[in-house]
Amino acid sequence: MSEHQNGDGAPPGGPQDPQPAKLAEAEQPQEAQAEQPQEAQAEQPQEAQAEQPPLTREELERKAAQLSAMLEESMSRARETQERLKDTHERLLRVAAEFDNFKKRATKEREDAQKFGIERLLKDFLPVADNLERALDHAEEHDLRQVIEGVKLVQKLLENTLTKHGVTGFSALGQPFDPNLHEALMQQESDAPAGTVVSEMSRGYKLNERLVRPAAVVVARPRSGGDTPQAAPGGSAPPGDVK
Repeated sequence: MSEHQNGDGAPPGGPQDPQPAKLAEAEQPQEAQAEQPQEAQAEQPQEAQAEQPPLTREELERKAAQLSAMLEESMSRARETQERLKDTHERLLRVAAEFDNFKKRATKEREDAQKFGIERLLKDFLPVADNLERALDHAEEHDLRQVIEGVKLVQKLLENTLTKHGVTGFSALGQPFDPNLHEALMQQESDAPAGTVVSEMSRGYKLNERLVRPAAVVVARPRSGGDTPQAAPGGSAPPGDVK
């Protein structure tokens, strides 16, 4: 029988080209080598886990005791913190209550001071009023000289009472006019130097060196041919010469 040839001229049952088979065999080891490290890496933790021996009962009990001690310490600290917070809260409540009571007391004391602040001053002035009343009641029964002496005693008692409370009077008569201490009511022609206080309508008073009332005064000005006093405009400073 004749043998049929394929398109290449080789018989169908003849030997084939070995190059494709060699290439396939060369690629298989490379793919196997690439897959082998991944499989080794995946197997290493499993092997390491498998190599760790199981914990003994004593080790488990020791670990449980450690965890229990840590938990107890944490709970103890939490209780201490809670106690400190409670103590601080109660202390703040007490402080707030004391501050509220302090504000109420301060308000009451301020109101009492406004209502009764002059009580001590009033008690010191009552004897002055009593002596003045007695002097007036007996004025008709005594001569004028005795009445004057009694009024002088009342005046002295009044001055002593004012001094006791820090109130002192001062006189401006004969002194240069001072707008900080004197209130000029008018000017009067006088031989005294211009600007000198020649008459005093009322004394000035200070309370602990602070001016309470200026002295009401008449201020001298040079003579211009007339003796009629001229009123001082504004009442606080002497005006210029009035012609």
